[in-house]
Order: sequence, then structure tokens, then C-alpha cells
Amino acid sequence: MGDAQSQQTYPKGLDFEQVWAALMENREQIKEIGKRLGDFTNSFGDVVEYMIAPNLQEKFNELGYDFQEASTKHKVRDKKNDISFEIDVFLQNGDTAMLVEIKTNLTISDINKHLIRLEKMRKYADLRNDRRHFLGAVAGIVVDDEREYALNQGFFLIEPSGENFHITLPNGKPKEW
Repeated sequence: MGDAQSQQTYPKGLDFEQVWAALMENREQIKEIGKRLGDFTNSFGDVVEYMIAPNLQEKFNELGYDFQEASTKHKVRDKKNDISFEIDVFLQNGDTAMLVEIKTNLTISDINKHLIRLEKMRKYADLRNDRRHFLGAVAGIVVDDEREYALNQGFFLIEPSGENFHITLPNGKPKEW
């Protein structure tokens, strides 16, 4: 295999160590760019949450739910039972609570993770004899093929509509956990 494609060549005057050092430097620069892009994406996600969260309580109350409390970035922690997660928006009253997941670009994976989150919430509540009904909702600025999937899982779907947002009811009855 003495052809040109199989031979390792370096620019004139560079040896393996120099090429390797240059690659490692580029690797670190790429990591930094990735971190900055991740920070930007998270910040944009926070903006989306702040656009939607303040009016959710009122919007769901217009649909007949009497949510008296609303909180954002609600954390659930139970080290003893290995339960730990965060809820973007948590709406509640004495009988019912709604867990809302908000994404810039809603994916099937996000919906599946929210299903797991609701299962964990049910387990967490059962451990505390909390008999409330839990409902789920997902929100996204970009929602394409995920629309029907989310609705078929029993979730409310929240999407932008003009200067506000619209809530689509689940297909059939909202799923309760």
C-alpha cells in the first residue's frame, strides 16, 4: 500500500508532536465554543419560560381549573427514594396539580422525559400520601410532528399564537397521574 492515500504526510517542517499539539488546542477552542453556545441556548430557553409562565395560571383557570398557586423552576428532591427532578412551571390547588415542561424546540424525547417526570411525581406524592391528581402540559415555540404525539399522551399543548399563546386540549380526556 505505497500509494499516496495511505501515507501519513505533514506540512513541511511539522512533526507528529506539533500536529498533535495543534489538534489539542483546536479541541479546547471547540469545547469553549460549545459551552458558550450551550449557555446561549439555555438563556434563550429561560426567555421562552418567562414569556409563557406568567400567564399560564390565568389561561388554565379560563379552561375551568382553579389553580391558586404557580411556581417556576419547582424542585422535587427525595434522596432516600432516589427521586430528583425540576418542573418548569408547577400549578396547583388542593385537588389537582399540573406539571408544565417548556422547550424552545419541543421534541419527542422531551415529551417522553416529561412522561417519566410525571411518573416520578406520582411516586413521590404516593410516598407522602398526597392523593392529588397530576396533569401534564408541554410547551414549545417550535412544534412540528410532536403535536399529535403530545396530545395522544394526554398532555395539554401550549404554543405561541400571535402576541400570546394557545392551549390545545389533549386528544380525549387529559391523562391523570
